[in-house]
Amino acid sequence: MHALLSVSDKTGIVDLAKGLHALGIKLLSTGGTAKLLAQEGLPVTEVAEMTGFPEMLDGRVKTLHPKVHGGLLARRDLPEHMAALQRHHIDTIDILVVNLYPFEATVALPGCTLDDAIENIDIGGPAMVRSAAKNWKDVAVLTDASQYAGVLAELQGGQALSLKTRFALSVAAFNRISQYDGAISNYLSSIEFDAADSVPKRQAFPAQSNSQFVKLQDLRYGENPHQSAAFYSDLQPAPGSLVTARQLQGKELSYNNIADADAAWECVKSFEAPACVIVKHANPCGVAVGVDAHQAYAKAFQTDPTSAFGGIIAFNRTVDQATAEAVSKQFVEVLMAPAYSPEALAIFKAKANVRVLQIALPAGQAGRNSQDIKRVGSGLLIQSADNHELQRADLKVVSTLQPSAQQLDDLMFAWKVAKYVKSNAIVFCKDGMTMGVGAGQMSRLDSARIASIKAGHANLSLQGTAVASDAFFPFRDGLDVVVDAGASCVIQPGGSMRDQEVIDAANERGVVMVLSGVRHFRH
Repeated sequence: MHALLSVSDKTGIVDLAKGLHALGIKLLSTGGTAKLLAQEGLPVTEVAEMTGFPEMLDGRVKTLHPKVHGGLLARRDLPEHMAALQRHHIDTIDILVVNLYPFEATVALPGCTLDDAIENIDIGGPAMVRSAAKNWKDVAVLTDASQYAGVLAELQGGQALSLKTRFALSVAAFNRISQYDGAISNYLSSIEFDAADSVPKRQAFPAQSNSQFVKLQDLRYGENPHQSAAFYSDLQPAPGSLVTARQLQGKELSYNNIADADAAWECVKSFEAPACVIVKHANPCGVAVGVDAHQAYAKAFQTDPTSAFGGIIAFNRTVDQATAEAVSKQFVEVLMAPAYSPEALAIFKAKANVRVLQIALPAGQAGRNSQDIKRVGSGLLIQSADNHELQRADLKVVSTLQPSAQQLDDLMFAWKVAKYVKSNAIVFCKDGMTMGVGAGQMSRLDSARIASIKAGHANLSLQGTAVASDAFFPFRDGLDVVVDAGASCVIQPGGSMRDQEVIDAANERGVVMVLSGVRHFRH
């Protein structure tokens, strides 16, 4: 048996080669890999010696040879294939170990030149991988160091690799080639070519988008029972993102659970103070901050106890015994937090169906998507993600009345919540707590009225509240509705042709108006 080893990343390759040699497998290799194995005292034949043709063109041509691809592609069960090998003095290659030039890492470097990128496009590696993967019944192809130990252990068991293992390795190999080619296409089709630029300018959105995701699990069904669904992850998920969650207990997550959990987690991790977010049907129905998780939950639940039934609850602090006891009194679908005390987990064990997720809490923008993608008929809408965080210095007070320190706190809190509410969004808040949420209405007036109605149903007074509107008030009537409900200060983006009319109305009604300069539509 022969194994050809040609790797850019040398991680684990010496141990693998030693294991293969101990099994009596002859080692073939190229360039730097061959040199490393020889330094370790392993008997290795360079590919150039095997082919009788030297590496050339600065290593661009070294494995593109019939003695390599013939040894990989020959079917052992076809006599005519084996006879052809014998005629041309070609040995079979039974194991191929290849990882590719680091193209993705190279183009991610600041100041990467086009020449650097081009030189890191692997040619011979992908060609060998495709040959071996196509002939998977006879050749085992390893494309990642994480595969080495399992394959070696199976070989050391005294038998040939199973067909199941070989097929899995082949699928992984073709997936890797797809990822690699997609990265090259994304990079090259994003370039604004100018021969004078050694470091090319790149567009945010390439001419061809090649997204790659890995399936985490099949789901029982999609948004509705007649729809099928699956859950996928980025190839390299960011720490603190939902796909990195560890499920500690409970039923399998559903499509809607995951969608709502993402909305809750994105919202709660935007707060620095201890916070709780309760989401129902993709909208926050209660958000609050407090001195601890328990207080934050009590305030968030108070906003809309009816909608909180069967909701998704997220915390940005450890869930302790007191918090767990409070949460366990209601019906909850999914619970998320960075950690749980042993006492809290013991309480939730009594509610075996509750899905309890643990997710590391990321810092800053970590764990957030850089892009949002929406499927439309036979196409995609791709945009940069709405990761804008408003700073107090960005605020512009346009009313005669100036905001108090408490009003500024409430306005900033309301604005942060409104970002995660479906448009048209109107959010009443006070003392670090949502008091009424109006979401997803065709009319901003209706959102304002609904928020007021929901506050009334929860027996919450809107007197002295802060209101956030995710987009500008096109007319003064929306402002009049929230002020009639009790609002004393309002934050909105501004930008309407009738801004002055709305500002004049704020002064007439004796309320504070602050402009953020940023819109937060969420569809």
